[in-house]
Amino acid sequence: MLHADDIGMCSEANEAVIPYLLNDQIQSAAAMVPCPWFNDIADWYKKHPEEDIGLHLTLTSEWKNYRWGPVSNPSNVPELIDPEGYMWRGVIDVASRTPVTTIEKEVRAQIERAYERGIKPGHIDTHMGTLYSKVEYAEAFFKVAMEYGIPANVIEFTPDRVQKFRKQGYPITARLIQSGRKYTLPKLDDFTSVPNGKSYQEKKELFFDLVQNLEPGITEIIFHPSIETEGLKKITNSWQQRVWEAKMFSDPEVIQFLKNEGIIFTNWKEMMVRFKERTTK
Repeated sequence: MLHADDIGMCSEANEAVIPYLLNDQIQSAAAMVPCPWFNDIADWYKKHPEEDIGLHLTLTSEWKNYRWGPVSNPSNVPELIDPEGYMWRGVIDVASRTPVTTIEKEVRAQIERAYERGIKPGHIDTHMGTLYSKVEYAEAFFKVAMEYGIPANVIEFTPDRVQKFRKQGYPITARLIQSGRKYTLPKLDDFTSVPNGKSYQEKKELFFDLVQNLEPGITEIIFHPSIETEGLKKITNSWQQRVWEAKMFSDPEVIQFLKNEGIIFTNWKEMMVRFKERTTK
C-alpha cells in the first residue's frame, strides 16, 4: 500500500497527492485535520468519496514558522499548547506534559471534525508517531479506532517487528503487545517509509531495494509528496525529498518496476471489506 501522509498540511501537498489518487498510482492518503489546507482536501473528497482518505491524527506542530493549534477548544486541552499558542513542536514535549485524557479528547475532536466536513475516514494513523510514544496513548488510539470502527495503523507485533520498531526508538513494551492482541480491526504486517536519497536516482534505487526486500504480507509504505514552490521551501528543509516523492510514483521506471515485481496493491477500504466478509460468515 503506497500511502501519502500530510495532505491538508499545505496546498503543495494536496496538489501532489490528488493526481496520484485519481490516476491510481497510489492507494491511500491521510489528512491533517488541524492544518490550514484540510478544508480544501475535504471539499475534494466530497466529490471523490470512493478514494481512501484517512486521518493523520496530529498532536504536534513541528515547523519553525508554519504552525497550527488543536481542533479542540484550547481551554479543554491546555497541555497540548505551547507558550506561542500552537501545538508543541516535538513528540517528547507532548509525551512529557500531556495526560492521556487530553490526548483522547483531541483525537476524538479531529475525527468528529472530519465527519462534520464530509469525510468518512478510511483509516486513522499518527503524525510523527506521537500516539505510539507512550503505551497509554497507543491504548487510547486502539480504543477509539474500535469504537468508531475505523482501522488504525496497527501492526502484528511479531518478534521480528518488535525488534525492528524498538531499534527505531518506539517503546514496544509487553503491555503494548498485549493491547495489540486485543485490538480487533485489521492490522498491517509491516510499516515503513520511502527512504531519503542524495539524488532522485539514488532515492529511486533505495526504494527499489526496499520493495525487493519486503516480507510477504500487507506493508504500508508512507511518503510525503508536495509540489515545488518557494512557499514549501520556507515550510520545511525536507522539501527536496517531498518534491522528488511528488514525481516518483508517476515515473515510468518506477511504475514498470512495481509491475515487474508483481506487487499486489490494496488500501484500507479494501482491507475493511475483506475483514467484514470474514467476520460476518
